[in-house]
Amino acid sequence: MPAARPYPPARYAGERGEISARVRPSDAAPDLVYPNGVRVDYLATGESTGGDYGLYRWTFGPEETGPGPHFHRALAESFYVLTGTVRIYDGREWVAARPGDFVHVPPGGVHGFRNVPGEPASMLLHFTPGAPREGYFEGLLALREGAELTEDELAEFYRHHDNVWTD
Repeated sequence: MPAARPYPPARYAGERGEISARVRPSDAAPDLVYPNGVRVDYLATGESTGGDYGLYRWTFGPEETGPGPHFHRALAESFYVLTGTVRIYDGREWVAARPGDFVHVPPGGVHGFRNVPGEPASMLLHFTPGAPREGYFEGLLALREGAELTEDELAEFYRHHDNVWTD
């Protein structure tokens, strides 16, 4: 049996633990609602996890939405389908992922995701490390609501948020 990776160094030195858990009820209002009906819940932001990870619930609207093929230089991104069918681009083809399916994309891995139009779907998005993806999601909302950026400003927005488009 190969040797197991060691646990990371301790980050808490107290003796009794502390009261620090955060609960987000399932019926909490979404943090963002796009005009096309997409809802985004910030379950755990990079800020709230000390930069360890970000976890978001993404609930699709009725029309087909989602990014085309792209990659991240600094981030790993994972998808866990909760409901419906989500098409995930794995760098070669669009794969139909269904409830319980999990997809992990390491940094540099080409990927994308889309829902099936007219079919309810939701998934968890997990980013490591915990970059401030909220700024990216909110910037996309501003663009959908008519914010105008020059070509250079748009390129800088994507660069700043570690999105590199392949098409």
